[in-house]
Amino acid sequence: MSGEPLILVLDSGTSSTRAFLYDTAGRIHGQASRPITQHYPAPGLVEHDADEIWTQSRACLAEVIAAAGGASRIAALGLTNQRETLVAWDRRTGRPLARAIVWQDRRTADTCDALRGHEPEIERRTGLRLDPYFSATKMAWLLEHGEAVRSAGDALAFGTIDSWLLFNLTGDHLSDVSNASRTLLLDLDGTAFAEDLCDLFAVPRAALPRIVPTAGPLGTLKPALFGGAIPLTASIGDQQSATVGQGCLSPGDTKLTLGTGAFVLTNLGPGRPAPAAGLLGTVLHQVAGHPRHHALEGSVFVAGSLVKWLRDNLGLVASAAETAELAASVPDNGGVTLLPALSGLGAPYWKPDATAAITGLTFAATRAHLARAALESVSHQMADLAAAFAAADAPWTRLRLDGGMSANDWLAQDLADMCRLPVHRPADVETTARGAAIMAAVGAGLYPDLEQAAAAMTPATHRFEPRDLASQRASRLGAWRALVERA
Repeated sequence: MSGEPLILVLDSGTSSTRAFLYDTAGRIHGQASRPITQHYPAPGLVEHDADEIWTQSRACLAEVIAAAGGASRIAALGLTNQRETLVAWDRRTGRPLARAIVWQDRRTADTCDALRGHEPEIERRTGLRLDPYFSATKMAWLLEHGEAVRSAGDALAFGTIDSWLLFNLTGDHLSDVSNASRTLLLDLDGTAFAEDLCDLFAVPRAALPRIVPTAGPLGTLKPALFGGAIPLTASIGDQQSATVGQGCLSPGDTKLTLGTGAFVLTNLGPGRPAPAAGLLGTVLHQVAGHPRHHALEGSVFVAGSLVKWLRDNLGLVASAAETAELAASVPDNGGVTLLPALSGLGAPYWKPDATAAITGLTFAATRAHLARAALESVSHQMADLAAAFAAADAPWTRLRLDGGMSANDWLAQDLADMCRLPVHRPADVETTARGAAIMAAVGAGLYPDLEQAAAAMTPATHRFEPRDLASQRASRLGAWRALVERA
């Protein structure tokens, strides 16, 4: 490779897949994006076409590689992906055996209820709750309801989106430890999927991938794909990647990603997380040859997808940016409170069967009040999460904000007010891709450790200070918590 080292990133999200090209100073030299179709075959069901995800991902990568001058210009590839979404495919043909079941899907709620007696042990070992959010019950559902999946025999391959893309990119059936820790099948300190957990969920362990670190020499892309053998040096779940991309590398550092959902992660360092009410323990990252780091996580299922619903399903706004203008156009929510349980409620409530609701509507209510109530619902959930983290002895001292929805200044200020914390937002909010670039740079040996890579590749931030709005805050949270109780 001649010239400055360039790092290629594939960011495979829920609504789009994107490719980025970074240099070792963190500057972006190119990017490409393609949409991913959302399929909603019935209430509570959310699916993707895995072939579409691969086709769109390959097109994005090819576009960026060509713009860079060819595969010989790429020093490393880092992959980051939507987590928990499950793909089943035939390892002989490489073709999906069913549509992918997306992390938001709620079809396995009854399966989770039937296993509820095992939840304390599962939570102690995996850090996770029994919830349709995670991948294991999706595997069991496909085995029960998918004839092609059931009849695949030894050719059956199960994997989250990282596994599906890595299989297509390298030919190997792999999953990095950050994604594997989201399946309900991996002990937090395990190096392979636990046989007894696989038996509990009726998942054949032979169908599962080999677990690898998040950074290191993980493989090589098939030369025929892009005209050269590009080294694969990082693979990491999107929320863990955003944590690294925000420079949250020390215990106590906390980030909030506002994308389709809203995800808070607090770095706990190498220590294994203890069970915490309403929160999840998860693997944050592992550089090859080093101990894995863990995080405490609060996962909210609906954030940016609520604004998308207001725009696409209700026609309430013409664009996501319009919500900030509408929210600022009224002095308060006019008594309107919105519960955004379009896919159940995640942390810290964990009510998978909850449905969305709006209270306080009168003839005086306008679309501005509804738009404001929608944005406020994000802040309300974050205020409750802040209390849950504090109760788990992991209080937030500041919040580092990223994701597409974080560009909304009104929401960023409201989060500071409701959480009573400074909110820091980087100049470049694409921290998920940046985190994968940082991990890939370390995995390729371009930097000796994450601290030096993050210091060189993380941008400056803008700060939102909390205002003293005690009475308004108490009134809003009172109405909000009453609505949650009725869910």
